[in-house]
Amino acid sequence: MYPVLHETGFASQPGGVSRDDGLRLREAWIASVVRCAPPKDKPTPQEVRNCSVHLTAELGQLSRLRVVVCLGKIAFDGYLAYLVSMGIIVRKSAYQFAHGSRYELPNGIHLLCSYHPSLRNTNTGRLDHAMFTRIFVQARALAGLDEGG
Repeated sequence: MYPVLHETGFASQPGGVSRDDGLRLREAWIASVVRCAPPKDKPTPQEVRNCSVHLTAELGQLSRLRVVVCLGKIAFDGYLAYLVSMGIIVRKSAYQFAHGSRYELPNGIHLLCSYHPSLRNTNTGRLDHAMFTRIFVQARALAGLDEGG
C-alpha cells in the first residue's frame, strides 16, 4: 500500500520499518473499522459494532475530509454504518461495493471503493498495482490536491 501512496503523493517514502523511519502521510489519514486482528482476518458484525465508537471519534476530528477510500468490503460496510448512524445517508442499500465504485455523498464527501490490498487479492491478480494506483490518483483529483488545494 505504501508504495502506491508514495507514488501518488500521499506518503513521504515508499515504505517504513519503524515508527521513527521518516514515513509520513501527506493530506491523508488511515483509519480502521476494526481495531483488532480477528481470526481469519474476518471480523464479526459484533466486532465491527464494538469498534465503531473509535471510527466515529477519528472521523469527527477530520474537519477537512473530502474523500474516503474504503479498502475492502468490510471497510465499506463499516463506513456506511457510520454514515447511517450520523444521519448522512438513510440506508446502506443505496450503495454497492465494487472496485472502482465512486459516490458523492449528501454531505459532499466522495467515497471511493477498492479491493483490500491483502496478499489474497494481490497474489491472485484480483488487485494489481495499476488498479490500486488509479484509485489514489482519482482520490487526489477529487480532493482538489492536483490544483494546489
